[in-house]
Amino acid sequence: MGVFSNKIDREHLKPGDHIYSWRQAYIIAHHGIYVGMGMVIHFTRGAAQETGARTVLDRFRQSLPPHRHATRDTPCPRCGYQTKSEGVTRTCLDCFLYGGYLYLFEYGVSSAFFVAKARGGTCTIASSDPTEAVLRRAFFLLKSGFGGYHLFKNNCEDFAMYCKTGLVAVTNMSVGQSGQATSLLAAAGAIVSSPFVLMSTSLCGLALVGCGMYCVSRYVSDIGVRCDVTKVSVERIHEVAKEDWIQEFVAWFGEIITCSRLCSINQYLHDI
Repeated sequence: MGVFSNKIDREHLKPGDHIYSWRQAYIIAHHGIYVGMGMVIHFTRGAAQETGARTVLDRFRQSLPPHRHATRDTPCPRCGYQTKSEGVTRTCLDCFLYGGYLYLFEYGVSSAFFVAKARGGTCTIASSDPTEAVLRRAFFLLKSGFGGYHLFKNNCEDFAMYCKTGLVAVTNMSVGQSGQATSLLAAAGAIVSSPFVLMSTSLCGLALVGCGMYCVSRYVSDIGVRCDVTKVSVERIHEVAKEDWIQEFVAWFGEIITCSRLCSINQYLHDI
């Protein structure tokens, strides 16, 4: 039940599978939908957006050497992909993996299993829709797009999870569906609030409270549990999409709200 226990071989892939590959020393993962014939539909920021606002992770990712199958100037000989491409794209499995290993994202897991998988972005309590619906969404979005890329509100994992479930977060005071983004914010919140616990408890107590806050935050933010998600047809997905500058503000404000809530929980635990 470890972080990397859901590794899968290529020959076991089925159309409609949500797959991902860890990158940057297992710091982040890239997600997509396998559509058969060795091809994957996925959502990418692309090197072409270098002039826009970038996060530290974006800068680190773009500082790496180019993949051997495709570069910014030379397309992949098999699928024609270039690393400067942005938006929803279809590439071969090699270009998607970027030299990494292949993993299968799991749906419909139990609450205990979800909490035990401490690393976000590997599974969800939500159930997957039938394969036909998953592929229909993926191919529709390949043509129409999935809005502007945003690390916390609209990333590759959000795209793959929408294709699998049709669920979209409809409130502005939270991150998107992405388990990776939720884990990052949960961990940040636990770290930010830790000095308050350290003033009045042991290191063991600090670790237990921090771990508990992290797990609770991840659990209540999963799309299979949270109440601010709704089913949206792929034809209407752009009606709920937001402009990039709004996403930037919402993500920033959401981070403040998340940290504040975690600090409040921490103070409550201390008081009792």
